[in-house]
Amino acid sequence: MNRLSLAFFTTGALCVMTGMIWGMIMGSHGDFTLAPAHAHLNLVGWASLALMGTFYALSGKGGRLGWLNYGLSTAGVLVMIPALVVLLSGGKSAEPAVIAGSVLAALGMATFLFVVLSSWRDAKPA
Repeated sequence: MNRLSLAFFTTGALCVMTGMIWGMIMGSHGDFTLAPAHAHLNLVGWASLALMGTFYALSGKGGRLGWLNYGLSTAGVLVMIPALVVLLSGGKSAEPAVIAGSVLAALGMATFLFVVLSSWRDAKPA
């Protein structure tokens, strides 16, 4: 497995482990106020990153665009999730950070889409 794929999987696994522990804590306390942030961590942090890592492992693609994809997507999670926690806890001042994290995550996904679409020219017929 190449390092780019491993970076995506490592970060994704850290996100899902955090999300699982967080979910257990929420459940044990019966307080699901932060459930939207928990869901975003699992979806953007685990599912999206793992799927991207799978694509890069199978396709052999990567390079600068792949690492840009990783950087933007990871930064999106690292900015958006804590800011969303603050926002959901009543901190209205965190809204710009939630927006910034969302934009970073969307730019990461746009980069990924570009890499996927550009892979069509190298694809072999079935």
